[in-house]
Amino acid sequence: MSAAAADWLPSASVTASGRPVLSAGEVERNLLPLVDLVPEENPRLAPLRGCLLALTSHRLIFLHEASRSARGLPLATVVHAYPPHRRHSHNPLRSIFSSSSSSSQHHRIRLQISRPPAGSEVVAIVVTCKADVDVFFGRLLEAIRARAWETTPAAAPASGAPVAEGAALAEDVAIRMPVVGVSGILRMEQESWESAGQNLQDAFQDLNALMSKAKEMMQLAEKMRLKLLTNASTEPNSNDEDMGSKQDMQDLLLSVGIVSPVTKETAGALYHQQLSLQLADFVRIPLEKAGGMMALVDVYCLFNRARGTELISPEDLLQACSLWEKVDVPVMLRKFDSGVKVIQTKTHSDEEVFARISSLAQKPDALQKGISPSDAAFTLGIAPALAKEHLLNAENKGLLCRDVSPDGFRFFINLFNEIDAQNIYTQKPHGLYHAWISVAMASQ
Repeated sequence: MSAAAADWLPSASVTASGRPVLSAGEVERNLLPLVDLVPEENPRLAPLRGCLLALTSHRLIFLHEASRSARGLPLATVVHAYPPHRRHSHNPLRSIFSSSSSSSQHHRIRLQISRPPAGSEVVAIVVTCKADVDVFFGRLLEAIRARAWETTPAAAPASGAPVAEGAALAEDVAIRMPVVGVSGILRMEQESWESAGQNLQDAFQDLNALMSKAKEMMQLAEKMRLKLLTNASTEPNSNDEDMGSKQDMQDLLLSVGIVSPVTKETAGALYHQQLSLQLADFVRIPLEKAGGMMALVDVYCLFNRARGTELISPEDLLQACSLWEKVDVPVMLRKFDSGVKVIQTKTHSDEEVFARISSLAQKPDALQKGISPSDAAFTLGIAPALAKEHLLNAENKGLLCRDVSPDGFRFFINLFNEIDAQNIYTQKPHGLYHAWISVAMASQ
């Protein structure tokens, strides 16, 4: 049953690739691949079947991947969570002869939730797959106890400075006992340990404050980025100066990073699947800025930069990209004949690129000297390595001819299509061949 049927739960937004959209300050904690949500006391509440369960710091998100719909259960409504237990099949013979890992055993986590004005309900999360339910339940309890949805910045102490200064002054002028004998040495060693412990505690407090401020800045940057994207879509008639400043600001905000990156610890067996979906969401904007195609190594650098300390290996990136063939995402992995791998949008058209290359190769200077990968890269706005691949593809299509010299590759427009095979010496008064003859005569 799709998530849309369970209208007794708040709806949750999903991205274009099917991942849940997290709110400001919300962090993903754990994933379970195949679960059911079954009301145990109220038959009027529709159950959820075959959902991907995402535990965050704020919600339990039930994502129905087939219909791309999701429902969220706020952790603030959870009154009590009961430890998981197994429910065996009703067939006694199957229960006797089946192993402990049999699919007939389902883990159930019962939750008592508040639903005003009806009071409270008891629902069960039925895990129908092999998963570490105890780890999930432990993180669920941690998220409920942390109550991250209520977290507010700590207030600064009011009018406490004089007291602190007085205490510090009293500590400075305190009379120290002389170091005499073994007891004095032990006392001095204890004071040294206490001082080191206090310094370490202060350092950790400063680090926690810095991390808290960094999280707030990332949330602010995300809000500003969404605001800029909204303004850009609603104000199409802005002048060039405003658009340039907004673009610069957007570039800075995009480099802040991913707030809740997918990790092996949180995703478990779904790591590569969820990583591929998050990568598909991430590369959408960089691909639009790059003209619809980027080299795989460039995507690897950008994605790892956005993930911060949660770096991934090249093998993980390649495996995540290879999974795009099995899911409905707007991007794809492409391999050129030379072996170069790129990521491109599914709407990217090689014909448009060939048309721009052909137009560049027909300019007077290009008819005489040809074009290089750097020239094509400047025109197409892409990296020279990708421009070279496009030029080689255009050569395979018969649009260009290649000249290899010590200076590198030069590509010329293909004039053989303009020559009549029956009368190769006849010069036409029009066409590319005539334009090439005119340029050659003018250069002499």
